[in-house]
Amino acid sequence: MTTVAEQLQRSREAQNLSVNQVAEVTKIRTDHIRALEQGNFNAFVAPVYIRGFVRTYATLLKLDVAGLMTELDRELGKTEKFREPPPLTDQKKGILDFLTLQLSKVNWRIASVALGVLAVALVIYFSIKVGQHRRKADPLQNLQPGIYQPASSGETAPLPPTHH
Repeated sequence: MTTVAEQLQRSREAQNLSVNQVAEVTKIRTDHIRALEQGNFNAFVAPVYIRGFVRTYATLLKLDVAGLMTELDRELGKTEKFREPPPLTDQKKGILDFLTLQLSKVNWRIASVALGVLAVALVIYFSIKVGQHRRKADPLQNLQPGIYQPASSGETAPLPPTHH
């Protein structure tokens, strides 16, 4: 099986493109293009650059980008410098990890405005419902029969004067 470097170089040469032409179109430095074509991954400081450059280069050459990226990951896994580090724990990721990741993606400026509008709408809705319920309710419904008892002060109200 041919390496990623060989596929890139062969495809570029088959399309009669020079390293300088590729560099001009992709904006990748010529020394990086040569390093990719030689499989010299040590010329790069991080695997993210290698992956990005290979993706850009393969797209220009109209190669199978997904397949090439899979092969690149396999090749990087064999290197000491760029293989993925082992996980820090043996624990499987749970629902809390998933929720934390999703919440970290939320634009809280927009979400806080949306939640504020929703809260105001709920307050208005429930205020209207409570008002409707109070209008329908009979205020005398829960009254018990009452007995009139005069005040025990002993005083009586004066009678209005009568004119004869």
